[in-house]
Amino acid sequence: MAWIFLVIASLGEIFGVMSINLYLQKRSFGRVLLICLTFSSGFAFLSLAMRDIPMGTAYAVWTGLGAAGAVLMGILFFKESADWKRLFFLCCIIVGAAGLRLLE
Repeated sequence: MAWIFLVIASLGEIFGVMSINLYLQKRSFGRVLLICLTFSSGFAFLSLAMRDIPMGTAYAVWTGLGAAGAVLMGILFFKESADWKRLFFLCCIIVGAAGLRLLE
């Protein structure tokens, strides 16, 4: 169950970063609340995951999946570059996070 919590925490991180980008496009109090809600949920689920997963592993996977998800969301929704070098290093992040899971 801890790994499910960690994936949910990573989604909070991804949507938090997306919320910041949306806020920068159109500033409103509702978007500030969205930022607070998404990041708070990410931290809450990270703390639940860390009950059973060591801190270093949980944090590395959380930030790795969050970063990878943010890159993918940027490519899919915000017209960011999808050149092969960027995708290669995105795969490196994902492989690193998966490797930590296999070592757990």
